[in-house]
Amino acid sequence: MKRILSGLLCVWMLISLQVWAQERQVTGKVTDSEGASLPGVNVLVKGTTAGTVTDIEGRYTLSVPGPNAILVFTFIGLESQEVAVNDRTMVDVSMLADVQQLTEVVVTAQGIERTKNELPYAAQKVTGDELNKTRDANFLNSLSGKVSGVQIQRNNGLGGSTNVVIRGFKSLTGNNQALFVVDGVPIDNSNTNDADQVTGRGGYDYGNYGADINPDDIESINVLKGAAATALYGSRAANGVVMITTKKGTRKGLGITVNTGMNVGVLDKNTFPEYQNRYGAGYGAYYVDQIGTDANGKPIYYESQPESDAFDPFFLNPDIDGDGQPDKVVPTSEDASYGAPFDPNLMVYHWDAFDPESPFFNQRKPWVAAKDGPESFLETPVSTSHSVLLDGGGDKGYFKIGYSRSEDKGFLPNSKLTKDFVNFGASYDVVEKVKVSVGMNFTRQAGKGRYGSGYDDKNVMTNFRQWWQTNVDVQEQKDAYFRNRKNVTWNWADPSDLVPIYWDNPYWTRHENYETDGRSRYFGNIRLDYKIADWINLMGRVSLDSYDERQEERVAVGSIGVSRYRRFNRSFREYNYDLMLNIDRKLSDAFMLRAVLGTNIRRTTIESVLAETNGGLVVPRYYALTNSKSALTPPKETFSDLQVNGIYANATIGLLNMLFVDLALRRDQASSLPEAHNVFYYPSASASFVFSELIGDNDVLTGAKLRLNYAEVGNTAPTSSLLNYFDKPAPFGQEALFSVTPTRNNPNLKPERTKSYEAGLEMNFFDNRAGFDLTFYRQNTVDQIIPVSISRATGYNDKYINAGNVQNQGIELSVFGSPVKTPNFTWTVNVNWTRNRNLVKELFDIENLQLGSFQGGVSINAALKQPFGTIRGNDFVYDAQGRKLVDEDGYYQISSTSNAIIGNVNPDWIGGINNTFKFRNFSVGFLIDMKHGGDVFSLDMYYGLATGLYPETAGVNAQGNPVRSPVDEGGGVVLDGVKEDGTPNDIAVSAEDYGLFGYVYNPAKAFVYDASFVKLREANITFSLPARIMENIRPLTGIDISLIGRNLWIIHKNLPYADPEDNLSSGNIQGYQVGAYPLFRTMGFNIRARF
Repeated sequence: MKRILSGLLCVWMLISLQVWAQERQVTGKVTDSEGASLPGVNVLVKGTTAGTVTDIEGRYTLSVPGPNAILVFTFIGLESQEVAVNDRTMVDVSMLADVQQLTEVVVTAQGIERTKNELPYAAQKVTGDELNKTRDANFLNSLSGKVSGVQIQRNNGLGGSTNVVIRGFKSLTGNNQALFVVDGVPIDNSNTNDADQVTGRGGYDYGNYGADINPDDIESINVLKGAAATALYGSRAANGVVMITTKKGTRKGLGITVNTGMNVGVLDKNTFPEYQNRYGAGYGAYYVDQIGTDANGKPIYYESQPESDAFDPFFLNPDIDGDGQPDKVVPTSEDASYGAPFDPNLMVYHWDAFDPESPFFNQRKPWVAAKDGPESFLETPVSTSHSVLLDGGGDKGYFKIGYSRSEDKGFLPNSKLTKDFVNFGASYDVVEKVKVSVGMNFTRQAGKGRYGSGYDDKNVMTNFRQWWQTNVDVQEQKDAYFRNRKNVTWNWADPSDLVPIYWDNPYWTRHENYETDGRSRYFGNIRLDYKIADWINLMGRVSLDSYDERQEERVAVGSIGVSRYRRFNRSFREYNYDLMLNIDRKLSDAFMLRAVLGTNIRRTTIESVLAETNGGLVVPRYYALTNSKSALTPPKETFSDLQVNGIYANATIGLLNMLFVDLALRRDQASSLPEAHNVFYYPSASASFVFSELIGDNDVLTGAKLRLNYAEVGNTAPTSSLLNYFDKPAPFGQEALFSVTPTRNNPNLKPERTKSYEAGLEMNFFDNRAGFDLTFYRQNTVDQIIPVSISRATGYNDKYINAGNVQNQGIELSVFGSPVKTPNFTWTVNVNWTRNRNLVKELFDIENLQLGSFQGGVSINAALKQPFGTIRGNDFVYDAQGRKLVDEDGYYQISSTSNAIIGNVNPDWIGGINNTFKFRNFSVGFLIDMKHGGDVFSLDMYYGLATGLYPETAGVNAQGNPVRSPVDEGGGVVLDGVKEDGTPNDIAVSAEDYGLFGYVYNPAKAFVYDASFVKLREANITFSLPARIMENIRPLTGIDISLIGRNLWIIHKNLPYADPEDNLSSGNIQGYQVGAYPLFRTMGFNIRARF
């Protein structure tokens, strides 16, 4: 017996040793996406009942049976994770929000929180992490491709505007931008670009004010797309709402987060002109034997010298060196490149031969293409960002305070934009049922040297893309300016008249004719919550959005344009006073009620003053209104004061957590309208049916919901269209003058009203491994505010009325999935796709409303039975088969009307594909952004092809001969088309001088391009240091190191030499490019450290 017991003891010991050898203790820490500790997370060993829960610091300790063990981490509202232990003894996990679950909480209109399963309308969320993975100078651009139904249109200039349009253009003449709401409070997102800037005639793009929001302070963005989602905002909600929730403090102790990053830009050469290098300055062989002009200005020629080699028809031929023989002088007054073929053995006098301070004064140089062309004018853009966030709290409340600074050095000389952000937020439970919350945001912005836009001498890209000499060396222009800071230009009026004729030295433009601007802004709120009972809460809130800005523009003495100083000051104040009663009551096991009753009082005042000098400046480089040569013209002053009183109610009734019915109504009363009709009502009715509740738990269908809604929302008439006002021109002698505006305003205007229908289907599969959200919508915006012609006997040309109907209908699809999900590796993909069709259904008694007319003979229009944003101009003439017709000389026939529809700015569809790969502590992601269809008219190609800048104008023809050679020597071009009799064109036309490829012999239609694109918009690689390393470098609790890139590759585009996304400004006029700025690929790093 003793022997048996001894044997059993030995066996037991051997088994115990084996088990001990297999089991081990694993420790680790669980954090959220921001690195904050997560207490209460369940940690289980998969396939067993062994488990534990993380402590207050997010730490855990657990015994696991061996190296093949898998840990499962779960927490309500967060994505479950499975992690293989392998040979590790420390396993750290960062958990992300489970944004696909139907139980997710969504922030909706007025800051009301709802679970996703009861939402009866489309809403889509982007987290702050997703937004800032590869940050853009304007965070709004980072929404591109990430939300279905949202079209982002941008300007490539420094701090340029971003147009955020949800579900198409709705208003013919009003605002089409989404409403921006921060923590439940609307903020201003307008811009102050003037009419010339918006229509491509010059000016600066000062950006839109939504960019004043600190991207580092954004917790999430919820995009509310349809009228049912935004109905509680009433008369300002027609264009959808971008709901921004800022970061809050934490009740988990004190924490510090530090971010620092830098991006460097590299020119995407596909968006910059490619210059031909065979021919130089001039418009053709126009200088044959010319010796002067007669009294009428007509040229006089040597009749006996046509065969003489002394005279070159491509050059001016004065006697420069005094030897009695003509010399070859570059025609500096010509801003084109249709001149003499380059020949390094040919010595000529260039522009710098007439600059007394140039090392080449009175010297000839070889006739060759420039070594340093316009590309060398561009500098390397660099942007840096730094931020620090301190947050903390305890049982009674929390706080956060943060500071961020960003600096952007532009790619044009003398350009810089800086922003400083200070953000503070706090919440404190004063007594058991009373909570006080405060949120304050301060932004200070300073800009210098924003890029000139449009067809204007301050836009150097208009010069480089349209009117340039390929023989001009930009480095030599740089040297000429910095020698004495004078306007020594390549574009002399004449060698004997050293003043600019069309274009300044580009360095003079950037260093002398520059702008400066600054804006200080505060927005925030104070909020009091009183919990009357467990199911009822009363909230009171006072909020303010306030900013003051100043813009200063300069034109220096000695420039082409008249010297000038212009100053614009604007002040904006908006107060919102809110009182809202929230009810959240479970009436029984089957019924629930959520209800809101609220009131909002909004008071908005805007003041501005625009003043500028008159007739030039007296003292060079002294920029003040008192330096005006002539008496100042009266400044333009504006003042508006608007109050809107709103009352709203919303009720959601739920049955069995399966069927939800939502009703809402808002009443707005505006001070700007007569009492007889200053009240408007906006109703909404919606329903959602979570039919997956009928099916029960299964391995395939996780959740499924149908939704249906109808709603009406408004777009307020601008105060500038309601009451008549007078302009005050210069006085007549001692008498003051006043004049009426061309358009008569209408005090009886109603807000535009959008009537919206929406149906949707959401389905999630395989425990939220995959799913989609499909939405169908139709929106009609009626009571459009449009100008109609009236009798000029009234003193006006037209009058604003309510008339017209614009329809948008479309499909939105968002798909998500995790094709691969293992304990160590996951691959997630999100796809967004949108197809919108826009149609102008009614226009009162007119057939076409012109939104803007442009250089090049084109206009952007809203035509009856056509989409909003048609491009009109002259067209080719076609035969019955749609082929282009040529005339008897071989040139294209051009339509006699300039009112033909030649393009449509609206895309056929837009989409994005976002991929994320995670392997242990590594994360790799990239976003493909795309647009199919939509047209753009390029004034750059319209002129640039005419002036011979591009390779298309200097190649060879089908016979292999230079196209610029005479036709009788085999040169010229046979244009693609047919003759009147239908036979193919075989007539060669001359390309010896300017115009054949550009505007002279072609209609506007020739310069309308498909603006489709496919871009690698974002890419990032992030490494998070494991906790076992962080344990040794306390007090640090986490470090993330990221390599990032934006706009890395244009995979496909059709527009030559330019970025099809680049637009003039935010606003309704899109689809027109002039002096387009190139795109830069940005690459850099970001480091985030948590303490």
